[in-house]
Amino acid sequence: MKVAFCTQDLGQVDAHFGWAKNIAIYDVGPDGHRFVEAIQFDGDLQEDGNEDKLAPKLEAIKDCAILYVAAIGGSGAARVVAQGIHPIKVAQPEPIPEILDKLQAVLAGAPPPWLRKALQKGKERTFDLEDEVEHG
Repeated sequence: MKVAFCTQDLGQVDAHFGWAKNIAIYDVGPDGHRFVEAIQFDGDLQEDGNEDKLAPKLEAIKDCAILYVAAIGGSGAARVVAQGIHPIKVAQPEPIPEILDKLQAVLAGAPPPWLRKALQKGKERTFDLEDEVEHG
């Protein structure tokens, strides 16, 4: 599953979603993680009430299941959740590698229900209707 991190320095989660200069995206699974890409944003990112700044960020994270942030506004959170992405707020700046290691360990064990649901993002669900008809 893909996980996004709002970061100013690409090393730690230390940015508000709307103000983030970078969003780092990783692919995470029970067996490891790999860096996918870092997307940079510029312009006046701190202009409160400017909802236009969120559109490129929402587009950038559309395939992600989880978004780690230092903070996120109400409308930003609502838009993230509407895309099926689970936002997670960190209490203080936290190194991305530490979060990746913790997340990987949880995935290798028994993930909580919300995380199992997040894991389904991007996976196609297929049903074999012929089996249903024969056994129905």
